[in-house]
Amino acid sequence: MQSRPVLALLIVILLFFAWGVFRFTGKMRVTRENRQIASNKLAELQKEKEKLSGDIARLETPEGVEASIREKFGFAREGEEVIVVVEDKNKLEAKPPQSSGFWSWFLFWRK
Repeated sequence: MQSRPVLALLIVILLFFAWGVFRFTGKMRVTRENRQIASNKLAELQKEKEKLSGDIARLETPEGVEASIREKFGFAREGEEVIVVVEDKNKLEAKPPQSSGFWSWFLFWRK
């Protein structure tokens, strides 16, 4: 038991087991990170489920259906008027301020 080859063999076996434990702890860390990611995703999906359940409940009422149709298609009730805001396409664009340096003077005379 006290010979050098036996001690060398025991050290090799010990290193083999130590390497296995080291790899196992790395896998545990990755598993913990993946579990945290999955928990976050689950929480997001539960919030989205609650929101969609609320939307479904709202659409089951006549007022909810009417609001959805008005929003999507721009319909109005009888006697109401619809106002459509249109952007002015002829709007003048603001020009950047011009510098009064040598190059602007040179480019002015070059034209």
